[in-house]
Amino acid sequence: MITKVRKWGNSLGVRLPKSAALEVGVRVGAEVDVSASDGRIVVRPVKPARPRLRELLVAVNRGNLHAEAFLDAARGCEQL
Repeated sequence: MITKVRKWGNSLGVRLPKSAALEVGVRVGAEVDVSASDGRIVVRPVKPARPRLRELLVAVNRGNLHAEAFLDAARGCEQL
């Protein structure tokens, strides 16, 4: 795909065609890695790292810990 480089403040910018963005899963606000080598500029999407269970559990405290929630009657093997 051919597109034009435009001035954006003190930098240069390139618009990504919608079809290319959809193909690689880039949306508004997504982080991308921009690198230049061998006369090429490469833009790659940065996949966000999934938080690990340990990192999530560190944030649990008495203030945000909730009680068990029973939304329905016991069924099958749940019944005692």
